[in-house]
Amino acid sequence: MQIKSTPTGFIAWCCEQAANLTPEDFKVTPWQEKGQVTGQSCGRYTTWFVKPELLEKTEHSVKPELSVNEHADCEWVLRHYWRGGLAEKLSKDAYLYTGKLNTRAFAELALLEKLYQQGFAVPRPIAANVERFGLWYRADIIIERIAGAKDLVAHLSNEPMTDAQWQHLGATIAKFHQHGVYHADLNAKNILLSADKFYLIDFDRGEMRKPDNSWQQANLARLLRSFNKELGKQPQLHFSEDNWQQLIRGYQSA
Repeated sequence: MQIKSTPTGFIAWCCEQAANLTPEDFKVTPWQEKGQVTGQSCGRYTTWFVKPELLEKTEHSVKPELSVNEHADCEWVLRHYWRGGLAEKLSKDAYLYTGKLNTRAFAELALLEKLYQQGFAVPRPIAANVERFGLWYRADIIIERIAGAKDLVAHLSNEPMTDAQWQHLGATIAKFHQHGVYHADLNAKNILLSADKFYLIDFDRGEMRKPDNSWQQANLARLLRSFNKELGKQPQLHFSEDNWQQLIRGYQSA
């Protein structure tokens, strides 16, 4: 991860294709003006899908495994950091600045870079932007969109998963846990499925921890609550206690 100063703060990037990004590139309007917005995901706030211009490789590429993606269908995901809970009443998107590496965006980008380089099933990190104003900052992050992926709620709304898939999901989560990867918001919408491979996304406030059964089980309990919450909203959701037991079987046997 490399970092450069900007007139408003800092930009960090993990691949050459993002080396020339400016703070404006972390806003959706320039992408819309160039006709490069390909879609959006609407939850509490909107996340945008954009199509970057492809660059040719040069001898100055940052890292081979994080260098330019040559595939024409490459897309990026642009996400702004919004506050939640009680803090949202004070400010929707302002955070106290205590150093650039402590910002939510740079911390998430650095963690993703480490996990991606080690072969974990996470999106490829692209860049992050931090804009300072007084004691506060606002931030954005760009990651690569995983082609053909759906979150588990969207997938299970339409079709079930096999026992083997549930066990594979459990084994995937176990791999993260065994290596001390803590996901602060492990829920059904932060797990993607693409071509029978599961990915974890949204590592905001994630961190590396010493493996310990207490936080690992709390992580799993959070995931189970999210499945049950979605089931309450959608009784037709393809999720059952047996599905959960298959996930746990895969987790325990990993």
